[in-house]
Amino acid sequence: MDFSVIVKMVREKMNMSQEDLARALSVSFATINRWENGKTHPNKLTMQVFISFCEQNGISVKD
Repeated sequence: MDFSVIVKMVREKMNMSQEDLARALSVSFATINRWENGKTHPNKLTMQVFISFCEQNGISVKD
């Protein structure tokens, strides 16, 4: 599954806005927007933060 789809799925499952998710991950709203639109991908550190956030909230994102 494409990362952009995963980000949007996680955000919607958590009933969060892009702004809410950005705050939770300590990134900007624009970053979340770019991820969801497939324009950019997170670096390794930010990806780990995203995966940890998902795991802490009971959402599996690993294939």
